[in-house]
This record gives sequence, C-alpha cells and structure tokens, in this order.
Amino acid sequence: MNVSNKSAHAAGETFERPISQRSGSSIALILLVSGLAGALLYFARGAFIPVALAVLFALLLSSPVEALHRKGFPRSVSALLILAIFLGLVGGTVNLLWEPAQEWLAAAPRTSVIIQRKLGPVARVMHRIDVVTSRAGHLTDSGAGAAPAPPKAAAAPSDSDGLLAQTSIALVAAMTVVILTLFLLAAGPPVLARMSAAFASDTYASHLLRVIEAVRGEVGRYYATIALINLGLGAATCAAMMALGMPNPLLWGVLAGVLNFIPYLGSATTLIVLAVVALVSFDGVGRVLAVTGTYLALAAIQGQVVQPLFVGQRLKLSPIIVFLALWFGGWFWGIPGIALAIPSLVALKVAAEHSEHGAPVVAFLSPITGKRLRLRGTGPISRSADKAV
Repeated sequence: MNVSNKSAHAAGETFERPISQRSGSSIALILLVSGLAGALLYFARGAFIPVALAVLFALLLSSPVEALHRKGFPRSVSALLILAIFLGLVGGTVNLLWEPAQEWLAAAPRTSVIIQRKLGPVARVMHRIDVVTSRAGHLTDSGAGAAPAPPKAAAAPSDSDGLLAQTSIALVAAMTVVILTLFLLAAGPPVLARMSAAFASDTYASHLLRVIEAVRGEVGRYYATIALINLGLGAATCAAMMALGMPNPLLWGVLAGVLNFIPYLGSATTLIVLAVVALVSFDGVGRVLAVTGTYLALAAIQGQVVQPLFVGQRLKLSPIIVFLALWFGGWFWGIPGIALAIPSLVALKVAAEHSEHGAPVVAFLSPITGKRLRLRGTGPISRSADKAV
C-alpha cells in the first residue's frame, strides 16, 4: 500500500512539473512575441500608421456603407459615395477655417509681443528667481577656469529638402489611407469571413465574424453619438465666444468640437488656447475669466450631463486607463497614436463583452464604481470596503 502511494505521489509530481513548466514557457513566449510585435510596430510606424488609420476610418464609416448596401446599392458604390462625402466634409471644414487660421499665424509675432507685455510682471519675477538660483550655483563652483572657446557655427542645412521630403511622405501616407479605406469599405464583412475561415475552423470563424460585427456596430454608433455631441459643443462654444466678443468665434467653436474627441487633453488644450486668445484680445481680466469660465461650464455640462445621458455607462472607460492610453499612444506613434488610443480601447471593450472569457478585460477597462466594489467577494476585506463605499 505504501509502495503504491509512493508511486502515485511520484507520478503526480512528474505530471504536475511539466504542466507548470509548460505554463511558464507559454507566458515567456507570449511576453517575447508581444515585445517583438511592439518593437516592430514602433520602428516600422511609418508603414503601420496609415494602415491603422485606414482600419479606424473603415470601422467608423462601415455602418452607413452597410445601410446603403441593404437598400440595394452595390457595396463598392456605397463605399465610394460615403468616403467622398466624408472627404468633402473634411475638405470643406479645412477650407472654411483656412483664412482665420492664416490670419492668426500671420499675427503670431504681434501676439507674442502682446503676451510678453501683459505677462511682464510675472516674467520679471521669474527672471529674478533665475538670477538668484544661478548666483547660488556659482558659489559652489570650485574655481574659475578658462572659459571654453565658443564652438564654430556650422553651416545651417537648407530646410527646403527636408520640407519637400516630409511633404511627399505625408502625401503618400494620406493616399494610402484613402485607398486602403476604400478597399476595406468595399470589401465588407464577407471578405473578413473568408479571411478568418482560411486560418480557423468554421465555428471559430463565425464567432470571430460576430465579434467583428459587434465591434463595427457598437463603435460606429458610439462615435456617431460622440460626433453629434461634439458638434453641439462646438456650436455652443461658437455662440458663447461670439456673445463675449472673441475674434473668429467659428474657429474656436470648430477647435473645441474637434479636440473634444480626445478626452481630457482636448478640453484642456482648448481651454489654454481660449485663455491665450482672450488675454491677447482683451485688456480687462474680467473678460478673460468670463471666456475661460464659460468654456469650462460648457465642457462640464457636456462631460457630466449630456454624454452620460446619450452614451450611457456601458462603453465608459476608466479615466486612468484613458490617460495612460493617450500617454503611451502619443509616445509610441505621436499624434496618430493619440487619435487611435480611444477607439482601440472602445473596440477592445466591445470585443471583450462579446467574448466568453472577456469579463476580466471589461472589468479592467471600466471605471471603478461603488456597485462594482460591492460585487467583489464576501470576505472581511470586501465587507469593510462595502462599508467604506
């Protein structure tokens, strides 16, 4: 009996050890593959950014394309029509704002002089602090050696070649985004089904197609609602700036509506721009405070009342996750990374909601509320947390 128990115990050890080894090796393999994929996306961002933007635009424009296709239009014609309307709206907005933006760029030197004059007392105080700090630093110097000879000024390279190269790269990337978006919209879900069926079983391919359809529908409706809300915020900002006597109120309304697609950072940037413009345009501090206070009130109403009312709580994201996504997206891919951060989080949350094992991902991406805290566990720590909430 003892011999049999020892043999069973040894067999259990030999059985458990390979399982733990396999789990550890699989985790190491996942980390290695993720690191290599991240390095590839970072160093080859010039090739991947247009593809990612095309996927984003195809995801956002696929709902109206499919609506036209259900009414009898060919998918390719629907894709071409919707993409042409979208590009026309973007081009018309840029053309409408081109003249006031050029005026502000032309007046930039005069604007900087006005800002320096109005912020003169603050600048003088900061200069005095800097002088005191530098003197204190010189007191700790060991000895005054010979001053190093100033380096010879190198001939400044011509900026025309670099500007021409950057312009050509931007044009090629823009054409790549447009063409690839058109192809993705014209292909539609059937191509995705064929592509997924080529690498997986029919059951898994059908499930993957359902998840893709859910992501496409939910993200499309989400951003359509956000676009309407931001349009209302832009119109309200334009009307408020016009009533307060701000120059070019249309420009600031469009700026507020466009930047509000970026949570937190967009509103903060708009507030800073409006404060600088009001500081340059008005002499009294009261009008500057009126401009900034009015925009803060509009942004607060939009973020705390309108958006929760029309968007709801299901697709809300944790503010910490949103901030980290914006930070790492900007560090990873710059402005395109910031633009892709929030849609990627929303798509990930929708995909996790339609997956059998996606509950931890949904809980990780969702904002932490008292209700979520009460649902976790029944131990003494959870009960104390419930009492605190």
